[in-house]
Amino acid sequence: MFSSSQEEHCAPSKDPVKYGELVVLGYNGSLPNGDRGRRKSRFALYKRTKANGVRPSTVHILNTPQASKAVNCKGQHSISYTLSRNHTVVVEYSHDKDTDMFQIGRSTESPIDFVVTDTVAGGQEGEETPITQSTISRFACRVVCERNPPYTARIYAAGFDSSKNIFLGEKAAKWKNPDGHMDGLTTNGVLVMHPRGGFTEESKPGVWREISVCGDVYTLRETRSAQTPGKLVENESNILQDGSLVDLCGATLLWRTAEGLFHTPTQKHLEALRQEINAARPQCPVGLNTLAFPSMQRSRALSSLEDKQPWVYLACGHVHGYHNWGHRSEQEPNTQRECPMCRVVGPYVPLWLGCEPAFYVDTGAPTHAFVPCGHVCSEKSVKYWAEIPLPHGTHAFHPACPFCATQLGLTQGCSKLIFQGPVD
Repeated sequence: MFSSSQEEHCAPSKDPVKYGELVVLGYNGSLPNGDRGRRKSRFALYKRTKANGVRPSTVHILNTPQASKAVNCKGQHSISYTLSRNHTVVVEYSHDKDTDMFQIGRSTESPIDFVVTDTVAGGQEGEETPITQSTISRFACRVVCERNPPYTARIYAAGFDSSKNIFLGEKAAKWKNPDGHMDGLTTNGVLVMHPRGGFTEESKPGVWREISVCGDVYTLRETRSAQTPGKLVENESNILQDGSLVDLCGATLLWRTAEGLFHTPTQKHLEALRQEINAARPQCPVGLNTLAFPSMQRSRALSSLEDKQPWVYLACGHVHGYHNWGHRSEQEPNTQRECPMCRVVGPYVPLWLGCEPAFYVDTGAPTHAFVPCGHVCSEKSVKYWAEIPLPHGTHAFHPACPFCATQLGLTQGCSKLIFQGPVD
């Protein structure tokens, strides 16, 4: 549930307008220890009862720290660009009745609508897994939605703090544009990738770009926190599309529009697909025991393995029940196992259904698994994500499973599952 202040702004009315949803990659339908308040795996953006958007208005050029402080204390939203100790440009922002603003970041302070912390690859660690030093900004970014159709959503780097200010210090990348307005980048940046062709089975990955504080689009810096910005990309915009990815350097979010979500499979549909597979009574070709995918709830939590749990030899795709033989390595028993059906050697892992509908590009049957984690979803969804290079650390990009954030295999990112039906 929202806190009372969040509820006042975000709770859906009797007939709410939904702008879209932000879904964190790496979680299979909920956080490991459950969603709590503003800390959850997905955040729905609804039209607010009262507009809270802001837009640039007055610009102040100040030559003393005291003058800067006086402007920032006026209670208006503002962005401060510190050029030197005695030279600051402060841009005041005034109320915009036509937009709603939603803020995302690591901070739990009240201006943040959606609290996001670093995603731990693998998904099995609890919510309290210690992150030695988070790279996600406390006030990472803001999404501004137009209150009138077509409800366009735009993303901007940085969010306003509890004093309604954004501060870009001396060391932050900042500059004056040819038209005279100031702009800048946050320390680790906000990266965005718009897929080509929307978020459908025909979509292809787009190019990762960086979004500035004022919403302009730039090529990537040489390294994530370099002080020199990339080049301005004039023919691209900060408008979020269905399937756009937003990376906050520690967590990646997927934007789904309300219309896009209308075409995704529902939880009910995914449950029906699970029951359909189990009703076919797939069997272990060796033990001849019947296999069954665990409930969606157990799959979300990656809870203890069940006796009927399907396991797969990822190199070939043959699905079995669990058995404790065929090891090729004593140190890492399940990384080198020989399939008794075809003698191919490779990882042997349990299969878990992908339970987050927003990650599916179609409503197809769960026939393929990600390698090496074993999360299962439709063929087109698996192949879509296997082609998406996701930011990893400060300058690397790797495809990863959207359900657990595990980096996919370099030579094999997915595997077609081969089930054996009942012999009777």
